Amino acid sequence: MILFPNAKINLGLHVLRRRPDGYHDIETLMVPVAWTDILEIVPAAPGEPTSLTTTGRPVDCPPEKNLVMKAWRALADTRPDMPHARIFLRKIVPDGAGLGGGSADAAFTLMGLNRLFALGLSDEQLARIAAGIGADCPFFIYNRPMLATGTGTTLSPARINLDGLHAAIAKPEGRSVSTAAAYAGITPCQRKISLEAALAMPREEWSTTLHNDFEPSVGAILPEIDALKQHMTRAGALYTAMSGSGSSVFGLFRSAKMAEQALRGLDGCASWSGPLSGAPL
Repeated sequence: MILFPNAKINLGLHVLRRRPDGYHDIETLMVPVAWTDILEIVPAAPGEPTSLTTTGRPVDCPPEKNLVMKAWRALADTRPDMPHARIFLRKIVPDGAGLGGGSADAAFTLMGLNRLFALGLSDEQLARIAAGIGADCPFFIYNRPMLATGTGTTLSPARINLDGLHAAIAKPEGRSVSTAAAYAGITPCQRKISLEAALAMPREEWSTTLHNDFEPSVGAILPEIDALKQHMTRAGALYTAMSGSGSSVFGLFRSAKMAEQALRGLDGCASWSGPLSGAPL
């Protein structure tokens, strides 16, 4: 079985408050984009344990700590009779980018194992398992525009018209900030305009109403963030922002040609462009 775990971007990201448990309540709209890794899952030979082989972009952790293997173990804990598998992951989406690449790999592993071995688990059951792996993981089970609240795992379908919009995404190679470091530099605050209200405004107003609260703290560490945002604006982006806790920046454009042209000359960046959609990928 071959699957294509895709990335996501965040349209607005508000960090509202720090919780007593040390986590933060947020609100953000997550939108899937078709920048994908390649995941293959096949049954293991009799007596062979589950294994993970990675190729493509370097993965900065041993296989046993990869979120793909964490997903395998989480599912095996609920279904001890599940057969073992050989898993092959080709990394294309950059890590440390705020694009959810590792979370997507984990979620697609859950879905792939569920289908391959006919486990019969519903999306809701898979999403509950995914929530224990990482905050972004449940989103990729549904893989459609979703409003995420709470710690990011409370999801509700979002009605948003993205027709005609094309995204250009760029991530500086070798430059990233850990999620923990991003949160350490942030001051939570309540916005006067809710995220849903901001998204309901005309697209031309998003640049003044939609905000990613991580940008000031992450941008202070990585000046490339502001430079990429300025580049996207000069290229004609309707809206540009950092995705997640960084360090990728995306711009939304009126045409595929504009999105493609925005990525020209961005040396030292991993990049992708393509259409957005309000429908599930």
